[in-house]
Amino acid sequence: MEQTVLIRNIRRELDASEEAFLSVCRKRWDIPADVPMRLRIVRQALDARKKHDICFVIHAEVTLDARLAKRLLHDKKLDAEPVQKAKQEPFAFGSEPQNGRIVVVGLGPGGLFAAWQLAMNGYRPLVIERGRPIDERVRDVETYWTGGPLDGESNVAFGEGGAGTFSDGKLTTRIKDEKIDGVLRQFVACGAPEEIAYLAKPHIGTDRLRTVVRAMREEIVSLGGEVRFSTKLKEIRMANGVLRSIVVSQNGRTETVPCASMVLAIGQGARDTVRMLFDAGIAMAPKAFAVGVRAEHPQTLIDRSQYGEFASHPRLGAAEYRLTGKSGDRGVYTFCMCPGGRVVASASGAEQIVVNGMSDYARDGENANAAVVVQVGPEDFGTDPLAGLRFQERLETDAFRLGGGLAPACRVADFLEHRKTTRFQSVRPTYRPAVEGANLWDCLPAFAAQGVQDGLLSFGAQLKGYDLPDAVLTAVESRTSSPLRILRGTDRQSVSCANLYPVGEGAGYAGGIVSAAVDGWNAAEAIMRRFRKEL
Repeated sequence: MEQTVLIRNIRRELDASEEAFLSVCRKRWDIPADVPMRLRIVRQALDARKKHDICFVIHAEVTLDARLAKRLLHDKKLDAEPVQKAKQEPFAFGSEPQNGRIVVVGLGPGGLFAAWQLAMNGYRPLVIERGRPIDERVRDVETYWTGGPLDGESNVAFGEGGAGTFSDGKLTTRIKDEKIDGVLRQFVACGAPEEIAYLAKPHIGTDRLRTVVRAMREEIVSLGGEVRFSTKLKEIRMANGVLRSIVVSQNGRTETVPCASMVLAIGQGARDTVRMLFDAGIAMAPKAFAVGVRAEHPQTLIDRSQYGEFASHPRLGAAEYRLTGKSGDRGVYTFCMCPGGRVVASASGAEQIVVNGMSDYARDGENANAAVVVQVGPEDFGTDPLAGLRFQERLETDAFRLGGGLAPACRVADFLEHRKTTRFQSVRPTYRPAVEGANLWDCLPAFAAQGVQDGLLSFGAQLKGYDLPDAVLTAVESRTSSPLRILRGTDRQSVSCANLYPVGEGAGYAGGIVSAAVDGWNAAEAIMRRFRKEL
């Protein structure tokens, strides 16, 4: 009879092959080579605290004879516990009739996972996405990045996959939810690398994420869901505080769709939709976020600073960092770090400059980049629900004007001296179509510029070389998170509109791909607990 034991904090040498690692484990645990033993890694993290002794730290489920398993459990040198199979409670589907369609608005991670769960359980949702399918969207974005016009309905913010499709594809999250493993398993089933299921800091990369997104949409359709692209939510119609129908437009034609419920997963870019909802009386509140710039350094500098003599080791890949500091009473921190990536144009409206970071799965670009951002709150921009949104728009417009339509950028040395950059040197900006040398103090609020300066000086003391004079700063990083929250109750419905389920980053309830996916999944379950399936 076999038993499975979870053993934590197993050291694995950087150069150890799988066979060598298993051999070392057997020797440590006194398990003879001819005794059957299966080992499944459930978590793998890199320990680089000691630059001369970098290794992996692994948690693994080990399955072997119950007698030997019992001995491992009683070994005081091991951090071990028995693996118990969780009891799965049957899901209780609702009985309320559907008076209309169950609609999902937006096909980013929140909308994708809401629609997938609904379709998996036979609810056949209608999904509307104002942007285009992934292949068309990639062409539209590439046109913009090579100097063509911005497509206001198909860009980095709008289209299949949402804003995360043009990112590093990070799958880390601070939330605690049992559905996280389910999200990662679904990504793997749709083409993501299997390693994301156990790495402590998993990522897909924008190139592989596109394949995953397309596969998920195809699965939703195969299960009976309907997906309409280039379809925009124009109006919601309520009666006595209850959502009854929506008005959508597609190819110049409008249609009224009766609604049993609606998952609202519109992301951060849909400011016109937010304003429409606000005018319709949907309750919202301002919330804090952060603004600043994108900082670019040579990836080799980051590798050396983080890995020392192990820099460029093939099993390490491009190094990451996360840095925090203070500017007066404000927090300053790095955000959305993209190893071996590039800075990308992420505007969703005319005469805006918005920057973000992106990298492919290989993370093999010349530069590393990350946002360096400063906390802002209602005390800075106003207390009405749309004040933060207007604050973002002013920053993005000011950046557009300062750069003459290009992204304003400067060297760190020039930024610290409050002067305009006239020539970039050893670090080449990766933003396309191009940057314009500028004095970034001219487009950032004084407190934000001061915060970035304080952060750079602090980070230089934390990570050697971060204050490199030739490092490049590009403005403006304005969409770290939503500047507002669409208020909802414990039942996940809007407090001002029953049947409306706000989810994800745009609604102010998530901070990345995985947390948005989980939020969408939870909304789908809330809907399924209410409504019966309509055959």
